[in-house]
Order: sequence, then structure tokens, then C-alpha cells
Amino acid sequence: MNLVLFEPDEQRQGTVVLTGRRADHIRNILRPAAGDTLRVGEINGAVGSGVVEKIDEASVVLTVDLDRKPPSLPDIELILALPRPIMLQRIVKQATTLGVRRFHLIRSRRVEKSFFHSPILGPEKMRSLLTEGLEQAMDTRLPEVRVYHRFKPFVEDVLPTLVGYGLLAHPSATDSLSVVWKNSRKNRSEKNREEGRNQILLAVGPEGGFSDYECRQFLRQGFTMFTMGPRILHVDTAVVALLAQILLLQAG
Repeated sequence: MNLVLFEPDEQRQGTVVLTGRRADHIRNILRPAAGDTLRVGEINGAVGSGVVEKIDEASVVLTVDLDRKPPSLPDIELILALPRPIMLQRIVKQATTLGVRRFHLIRSRRVEKSFFHSPILGPEKMRSLLTEGLEQAMDTRLPEVRVYHRFKPFVEDVLPTLVGYGLLAHPSATDSLSVVWKNSRKNRSEKNREEGRNQILLAVGPEGGFSDYECRQFLRQGFTMFTMGPRILHVDTAVVALLAQILLLQAG
């Protein structure tokens, strides 16, 4: 927990009372004394500092001063074929830490229907995972999560409304991400700047990849397909590796 986050309605005239997981972490891991200062942030708001006024077994009381904006986002949306629940937990936290601002969790041919009944997709559990990712990254802006139970309505009705440069990870592609990025950079930086095409839409399929039909639908919507190389990765590993590559390419 690099940043202690709290909801807007938890602050009363500059004072925040923390209980539960956050208080336990502060008390047992950070171990501050009264008068010490912690890094704090308001969900979807500013960041700043919090002075420990009181700490006991029940709660931690902070006086907060929010005086800075959160760091800028890399502007990435992740289109993800819904993975197994245990893998989804890891992906949501790690992708949030890496700056994904919106998740599109979609159905595909190789996604089991039962995955959509996982309690992880419940608003309370999902918000908890997103918050943990923000705490690690020292950010406050909660990503949006959208769930789509059918592939065709998503790709035909929703995908055309999304703004960004579409990238489709698939093992059958021939060009690497760096090659695709280099070839497209001029158009993205000049022609499409006003259209928001410097934003990234990253599509990652299930274990085994998207089907040929699904790949064709993405390509028809203007996505560019690329490969990560000959090694077969689990989806959670692939997502982190891809996001890290994109962040490096954006910084270059």
C-alpha cells in the first residue's frame, strides 16, 4: 500500500477515520506513530499527505491535506476475453497498476459461460481489486469495468464507438509489437491526433487465442494484429508483458 486511499464521503472536514484492511495495513506494516505523515489520496480525486492523529486497535485517524493531482494516465483500454476467476483477479490488479483506464471483459468462443457467474465480477469485489491496484501505483482514478456476455454485439455495436489505435495480440501474426508500432507511429502522431488515435485499445484473447472468426471481426474494425513471439504465455503474464511494452513504446 504505497498510497492510502479513501472514499470522498469518508472525509469529514479534513479528517478521515480508517478501519478494516487499511487500518490493519497501516498499523501492522507501515507502523507509524502519532504525528507521522502518510501518503494519501481520495478516490477519483487529488493526492496529498495525511498526519496520523490517533492509532489504536480499532481505527486510524488521519488529518489529510490533498494538494496535488494524480499522475497522468497512459490512456490504454484493455479488451480482454474473460479469463478464469483466479487469473482475472491478478490481471485486474496488475493492469490497474500499469495504468489501464477501462476494462472491456468480453465473451469469446473459448470462454466458459460459468466465468460470467464469478463473484469477482460483483461490484464490491471488483472495486476492491481496482483499489489495490491503485494503491500500488499511487493513483486515485478508478478504472471503469464493462462486461459483455456476447461477442457479436460487442464487436459490431460497441467496438466501433471506442476511440483509439487497435492492437490485437495473436500467436498467428508475423509482426512484433515494436514493428507494428513503428509502422503506425507517423499516422497516429499526425493524421489521427484530433481523433484520439494516440489512445490504445489492446485486445487479448483467452487461453488458446481468439478464433479465426473473432480475429477477422477485430481486423474489420481496423485493429492491427501482432505476435509476442514463439513462447506461449498464460493470459495474465501476457497482459502484464504487453502493457509494459506499450508503456515503453509510448515513452520512446
